[in-house]
Amino acid sequence: MAGFKHLVIVKFKEDVVVEDILKGMQKLVSEIDAVKSFEWGQDIEGEEMLGQGFTHAFLMTFEDKQGYTAFVGHPCHVEFSATFSTAIDKIVLLDFPSVVVKAAT
Repeated sequence: MAGFKHLVIVKFKEDVVVEDILKGMQKLVSEIDAVKSFEWGQDIEGEEMLGQGFTHAFLMTFEDKQGYTAFVGHPCHVEFSATFSTAIDKIVLLDFPSVVVKAAT
């Protein structure tokens, strides 16, 4: 699936219970039909110098940019974003139309 991607890379604050944030994200994406897929992972092998302290990556796929726009404006996303933003120390966001070179089999 190509579509439109929303990539979030974060470093959480020291006192954050990451499991609670993950549960909130999983609930969020299950409630919003515009999200076609959701993946996340925690860095376990990156060199500190290269990772710059970032620890978690989240990737959402939407059918198109309009789906992403609907997601951003959805009341559940607006509410969760307030909680999420207080939990992060550093963040990188990338939103882009995806170009598939080799599809998963």
